[in-house]
Amino acid sequence: MTSEDQSGGQGVTAVKPARPKPASKRKPSQLPPYHVILFNDDDHTYEYVVEMLKVLFAFPDEKGFQLAKTVDRDGKVILLTTHKEMAELKRDQIHAYGTDARVATCKGSMSAAIEPAQ
Repeated sequence: MTSEDQSGGQGVTAVKPARPKPASKRKPSQLPPYHVILFNDDDHTYEYVVEMLKVLFAFPDEKGFQLAKTVDRDGKVILLTTHKEMAELKRDQIHAYGTDARVATCKGSMSAAIEPAQ
């Protein structure tokens, strides 16, 4: 009797191990950068801006104060350059931060926008 007869007429098929796919030589492309821009207004104090930047961006007080001076002087300031989704999140967090309790006439959060970085 042959080995084929012993196995009931069914042969065993050898399975070849899977070959790993060759690694791509291309680097992954980076997402295009966007600026988060804060706009000046007369409804918020420096203290509010410094506090907001500390809470939302983890900026130290000194950096927050410098950014507050810049937005007051220039009318706007770039806070962060990042990918679009993060820029949108940070803009939305600024818009949701709330009023400045130090200013009785304050009606809401500061204004911010995103724009593609050049």
